[in-house]
Amino acid sequence: MSSLTDQFGPIDIYLFDQLLKGRIAPGMRILDAGCGGGRNLVYLLREGYEVFGTDADPRAVDATRRLASSLSPSLPPENFHLEPIEKMSFPEDFADVVLSSAVLHFARDEPQFNAMLRTMWRVLKPGGLFFCRLASSIGLAESQLRPTTGRRAILPDGGEYFLIDEALLLKLTTELGGEFVDPMKTSVVQNLRSMTTWVLRKKAF
Repeated sequence: MSSLTDQFGPIDIYLFDQLLKGRIAPGMRILDAGCGGGRNLVYLLREGYEVFGTDADPRAVDATRRLASSLSPSLPPENFHLEPIEKMSFPEDFADVVLSSAVLHFARDEPQFNAMLRTMWRVLKPGGLFFCRLASSIGLAESQLRPTTGRRAILPDGGEYFLIDEALLLKLTTELGGEFVDPMKTSVVQNLRSMTTWVLRKKAF
């Protein structure tokens, strides 16, 4: 019998929660924007989902293609693109689910952040699910942040990130035409960093 780790891999626990709630179901087309080495795709590949991904790091794309080849051999390697998120070549209304796990906080500035977000939203179908985890300032004291430029700051863990807050996510949700599937959830890790989960449904106008 395979272990849960074999079945699901090192999946983000909050993405696992979306699976448990039945919001990511067989037959859906999944796009992992900033897929890295495919850590969130193990279960989806094993279960035969139509999976796509993009990453700007050629090593990450190679690793995800190898993972897909071993777990879902019929999936074309061309499903995984070597390209920046803000320049994704997937067409409009392409995916039922767009995943963005620990990606947006690496934006170098607000224009890049917005370009990445708008591109992910463009490729999401109306009625589709947007799952995002990103660094935030929520739950951290202002004295714990060392601002650098714009919304970028160094957190107590030493990492420098583009940080969102609740007001920005509420504003972006309205601008995008999204609706909350779950309330925003934020995990503060020993006062070293803060990660917020932002899960939206794209309204079908």
